[in-house]
Amino acid sequence: MKVAFIGNTDFAIYNYRFELCQALLNRGDEVIVISPKGIFVETMINVGCKHVEIVVDCHGTNPIKDFKLKKQLKKILKDLKPDIVCGYTIKPNIYGAWACKELKIPFIANVTGLGPSVENKGIVQKITLFLYKFAFSNIKTVFCQNEANLNFFANNNISKNKLKLLPGSGVNLEKFKYIEYPKNDITKFVFVSRVRKDKGIDQFIDAARYIKSKYGNVEFHICGTCDEEYKWICDEKTVIYHGMVKDIRDVLPCMHCLVFPSYYAEGLANVLLEACATGRPIITTNRAGCRETIEEGYNGFIIKEKDSESLISAIEKFLSMDESLKKEMGINGRKKVEKEFDRNIIIKKYFEEFDTI
Repeated sequence: MKVAFIGNTDFAIYNYRFELCQALLNRGDEVIVISPKGIFVETMINVGCKHVEIVVDCHGTNPIKDFKLKKQLKKILKDLKPDIVCGYTIKPNIYGAWACKELKIPFIANVTGLGPSVENKGIVQKITLFLYKFAFSNIKTVFCQNEANLNFFANNNISKNKLKLLPGSGVNLEKFKYIEYPKNDITKFVFVSRVRKDKGIDQFIDAARYIKSKYGNVEFHICGTCDEEYKWICDEKTVIYHGMVKDIRDVLPCMHCLVFPSYYAEGLANVLLEACATGRPIITTNRAGCRETIEEGYNGFIIKEKDSESLISAIEKFLSMDESLKKEMGINGRKKVEKEFDRNIIIKKYFEEFDTI
């Protein structure tokens, strides 16, 4: 088979689909990655993938640019003649599926979250839903990463009989091994994400300021690039800002708990899976894309969205726990991802779809 993957970044294909690409290569299939060019392209080429560069305006709403993407994808796919195409994120899904519809190539979409443009009512939502319905009208499969997203598509009559649930992107349990829980006098909390409002950064800063004023031997760390409005965090005294960290495995060994107070329209947050895989308790919101990874009191604590007091309460509860209970909570997280979110589960689901073609 010749399988093409379309993504809006090379990072997303490498970080979350690399094992699927390798599994296809190992059985003798041809793999083509269609994405903007970035630092991970060379690695994918070195293992046997082919790469075709595209230009994607990820956050733009200019219809002329978006239709250029569709035209660009159609030309590439017409030349490549893949047996099947897999898409990820909104624009590669819509315009990739649209191009495949015209070329009569089977297309598998993976909805990696609704995103604000689809979740929030308004003209952009109406246009995007119309495009989804049109592009997905002859689609092979639509994988949704959480039940809320699946129900949203079903309720809006988008490929209702083609929807299937997938446990996120999964986590590579060989890459993210269990790490012994740290033993030191300073309890360290970490926020790993792009630093933006709907990822809950305001609540994290509020909690850091309050907890630091009340407790000693506590640190709050932030890893991720900052949106322009949050550049001031570099000078925030109550947190330690690390900027973009290429590999979260360099950070997690010395951390005691990962805090992710997101209210963004997530698919299924990989950072939570990766923290659990390494044996770190998590604190996150009762929000689709987050709540699937956590059981209250078992591998962490669930908090309310946009609620600093709820986060502070969870952190105080965590600080009051014995070290042995914190370690046990981390071990429970590892067990949960082994059972429910092993990336091999995702690979198996994809192969089931491939084998029907």
